[in-house]
Amino acid sequence: MYVTVLDLPQYGHKQWQSYFGRTFDVYTKLWKFQQQHRQVLDSRYGLKRWQIGEVASKIGQLYYHYYLRTSETSYLNEAFSFYSAIRQRSYYFQVNKEDRPELVVKKLRYYARYIVVCLLLNKMDLVKVLVKELSEEIEDYTQRFNTEDQLEWNLVLQEVAAFVEADPVVVLNDNNSVVVTSNRLQEGSVPPLEQGMVVGQLVLADALIIGNCNNQVKFSELTIDMFRMLQALEREPVNLATQTSKQGTLEPNEKPAKRENPHKYLLYKPTFSQLFTFLSASFKELPANSVLLVYLSATGVFPTGHSDYEGKMQRMSKRVLHPGDLFPFTRKPLFVIVDSSNSTAYKNFTNLFGQPLVCLLSPTVYPKSVQDQSQRGSLFTLFLYSPLLAFSSVCGLSSVRRGLWERAQEFLRKVYRDIGQMITRSRTIDQAFLQFFGDEFLRLLLIRFVFCSAALRLHKLFRESRSFPESYPELPKQDTVESSLLQKHILELATMLDVQSLFWDDSLEAY
Repeated sequence: MYVTVLDLPQYGHKQWQSYFGRTFDVYTKLWKFQQQHRQVLDSRYGLKRWQIGEVASKIGQLYYHYYLRTSETSYLNEAFSFYSAIRQRSYYFQVNKEDRPELVVKKLRYYARYIVVCLLLNKMDLVKVLVKELSEEIEDYTQRFNTEDQLEWNLVLQEVAAFVEADPVVVLNDNNSVVVTSNRLQEGSVPPLEQGMVVGQLVLADALIIGNCNNQVKFSELTIDMFRMLQALEREPVNLATQTSKQGTLEPNEKPAKRENPHKYLLYKPTFSQLFTFLSASFKELPANSVLLVYLSATGVFPTGHSDYEGKMQRMSKRVLHPGDLFPFTRKPLFVIVDSSNSTAYKNFTNLFGQPLVCLLSPTVYPKSVQDQSQRGSLFTLFLYSPLLAFSSVCGLSSVRRGLWERAQEFLRKVYRDIGQMITRSRTIDQAFLQFFGDEFLRLLLIRFVFCSAALRLHKLFRESRSFPESYPELPKQDTVESSLLQKHILELATMLDVQSLFWDDSLEAY
């Protein structure tokens, strides 16, 4: 059986790293060889341009998979530079003139991979162009060849089109063109710790991002919830070429000195065995003073049994995870996010080993107007990814002008600073929250969680307690999600967006 380096398990970096290094070496030599001897290869051996394109495509694919395994966003830019060169130099142009359907399929796969990389780099304008080109290529392919995969390729088109349109709110320039906004961690976007504030020194090292939702927008085994959480756990990419001045030299060992992002595993509808294998590998390799994050976006499954244990610890899904399955992994610091209609199964989590443990749990019931949008992603995850996008969406806005958006984002930075101080100054907060607060990614997630909880409590459509997020351990409400200062901020933001009528002005009366 033929196995490529891309087939190696993603877990256990010591096992796959050397194979990737050797594969990069081979492709580096191959790329340089064809550059140096192009004329001879053309005239004597009939080298075709699509063959050069195929090498470039494989290199782009290697960089993309290297990004998936290392979480270093710089390698996305490297993948993009190779995929972009293929299109700019028309390497695959002659493929359509050859009567070989397998060559056209290579071209279609290249387009699909290029689109995934562009989505991850938020190059939405280019994505729309590529989707149009891919649509034309698929139409040409299906007309010329009587193939069985026509429906599959049309499904690819439908999926990416839905993915591009998934954001419920768009930011518009004065000329009504769409502004592409990034929601990765940027310089200055995380409130700094107050001087002298004692918080934990834990660092988020690994994250399992699990998608098991039925009927949610997806593309290439990446649901929209997974896509959003993936970006919430990354810093803005840095172009390696600008760092090294060696664009396209294929040297994967030239990494940034420090791994800026937590290492992530993306698992789409895994079996329990697969999930447990990844959990175990991540747990085993977790460095000292590090945190493992588990994010689960899943359709809830409610058991029919009524035993005491089942009543407290309901299954999330037949295919995914029972809360008790995580117990062994609480021997090390664990940060859990559950976005599900049955998230309360994790509300009575048991901390058996005294290590830092926090669970952030989504609402289990949404108002109908919100529920109708669930195919485009969960509101809870949207708040953790982009609070302003989620806030605007829940207020029924479909677009926001750029100037107003930027003013609102600036205002939110002040709100985040205040929420951070509420958390660190509270005298009754569980220490687990403070132990995770030293890490920038986890600090921002906790702050956004508090903002989400406070905003939904004030919103007139959200009246059931099941419509509010919860946490384990419980947050002191008066100090955080029901703080009068935070309520004032939310009403100010609502006024800024001209949606104040949707919120209770005096929240105390509403209770």
